[in-house]
Amino acid sequence: MSFTTPSPLLPEIFALHGKWRGVDPAVVVADQVWTWREFTAAAHQFAHGLHTLGIEPRDRVGLLMTNGFAMVQAIFGCMAAGAVVVPLNTAVSDAAAVNMLRDAGVRAVVASDDLMSRLDAIAGQIDSIACKLMPAVDHGLAAGWTSFAQTCAGQPETLPPSGVTGSDFINIIYSSGTTGVPKGIGHDHAGRRDWAYDLALALRYHGGARTLLTIGLYSNISWVAMLTTLLAGGCMYVASQFDEDAFIDLVLRHRITHTAMVPIQFQRVIEALSRRPNADMSTMQAMMSCGSPLREPLKRAIFQHFDCGVIELYGLTEGIITTLETEHAEGRWASVGRPLLGTDICIVDANDRRLPVNESGEICARGRIAMPGYWRRDDANLAATYVDEEGLVWLRSGDIGYVDSEGFLYIVDRKKDMILSGGQNIYPQDIEAVAAGHPAVFDVAVIGLPSARWGETPVGLAVLRDGDDTDALEIKQWVNERVGKQQRLADLIPVDALPRNPNGKILKRELREEYKDRHYA
Repeated sequence: MSFTTPSPLLPEIFALHGKWRGVDPAVVVADQVWTWREFTAAAHQFAHGLHTLGIEPRDRVGLLMTNGFAMVQAIFGCMAAGAVVVPLNTAVSDAAAVNMLRDAGVRAVVASDDLMSRLDAIAGQIDSIACKLMPAVDHGLAAGWTSFAQTCAGQPETLPPSGVTGSDFINIIYSSGTTGVPKGIGHDHAGRRDWAYDLALALRYHGGARTLLTIGLYSNISWVAMLTTLLAGGCMYVASQFDEDAFIDLVLRHRITHTAMVPIQFQRVIEALSRRPNADMSTMQAMMSCGSPLREPLKRAIFQHFDCGVIELYGLTEGIITTLETEHAEGRWASVGRPLLGTDICIVDANDRRLPVNESGEICARGRIAMPGYWRRDDANLAATYVDEEGLVWLRSGDIGYVDSEGFLYIVDRKKDMILSGGQNIYPQDIEAVAAGHPAVFDVAVIGLPSARWGETPVGLAVLRDGDDTDALEIKQWVNERVGKQQRLADLIPVDALPRNPNGKILKRELREEYKDRHYA
């Protein structure tokens, strides 16, 4: 006789919240609220409807959707059905979307009303699609589409049996797809549940959390805030898009306690708060920044404007995470903290030899939050694998960093963004951190461009603050006075904006392609 039962997976946990937290708010979009009972009922009806349409557990379902109730229902309805959620970044090209949907072998696709025509135009190129679903019914359905209302009509509000286990995939999130073979990062049910548990502790979520989501729900950053909030039984407030003044208004109106954003969003919020000194942000209890480096001046400014400070998270969707807790930030502003609960990291050189403290090399990690692997990409799995002398398997990050004597990790740069100049390794982030300190610079990126003498040389691209007319040569000289000789910029080019993905990372590959014809002495 045993009273223990298998650990519930996320759909079961959410169903129990629907039972015991039924009257509490779970999802808020604009002025509409779904209680936990309404939220889980909507997800369960969608799940039953998928089964009725012939979508089986473990089938993949592609989502091309903008933020709203419909996307929430689709994500969690697929989970409840045991289907694999494949959310697509809405900013990708049609060709990239086709590549991803084909690679996943999706059996169904879901589009929000505003993207139905776009998805309809490419669906014919994906042979595996059996059905297409969309929310609206009031402006007529194109041939072959089924509305959410039709999908859910008459369906039970209980969690359907799916037969999935902890080792079955729950989602595939694509990291690329613009060129070549896309890489789908797969997560299984048990791994996502454990990931949410560990992150909820690290990011200080609880049942009273009121979390503001400002990034598309296709992003893994949003999945951090979304799953941790719902796991704890809190409520998530879903914004259709990000605007710094709207962010402040929503925090004030709803007494928001948690959020997850990228540095450029925090920068805009801080600048907006400087124009609104009486805005009371004291309800905020914990905020996470990730996606790109949170430079020291901005990090300090966040601590000045928010009593809760900010927890910086370094991580990969593949499953490497460290966090710098607010209590450890002082004196370690450049650090990204220590490994997440249950995760271990190590630093290895180019020959896969372990490196001691304070020596830079590739960051590798292992732990229960690591992905099972890339979807149908054994070659990518092999390239991402490091096996140590004891036979333990570690996940390679592709990032360069070092650990200090107290166990705090510092990121040096991405391996692929490193500049090789005159035989010297130059890490752009070091130069960017200096350039960002110039009062005229709002945003900056450093890339390597061809040099007749050095092979490559650092070149800066800077977005100046609104109304600032500081000469680019003056900024370049200011930076070069503060960096090492080999780090000096050959040029500083003013630009209107820097290309970023929805997670806030600067797309340096695009910058290198755009400026590849520039050559320096």
